[in-house]
Amino acid sequence: MAMRYLTTAQDLGELAIIKSLCEANSISCLFQHEHISSLYPGCSALLCQVLVDEADWDRADVLLRRLRMPLREVEPGG
Repeated sequence: MAMRYLTTAQDLGELAIIKSLCEANSISCLFQHEHISSLYPGCSALLCQVLVDEADWDRADVLLRRLRMPLREVEPGG
């Protein structure tokens, strides 16, 4: 299985959400520097890189783009 770079998680919270989305959608993934990034927060060279199976990349990309969409507030009743 060929793996393709998807994104770099900016913190452990984002990593947990990405991992959960991948698992819930049966997307094969690997995480580089998963545990090291928590030991040295703020060190951009050690942030966790997310790799997904080439066959699942398009689905994973759509999920990631939806995750990162800005939220907009809606007024009550409108």
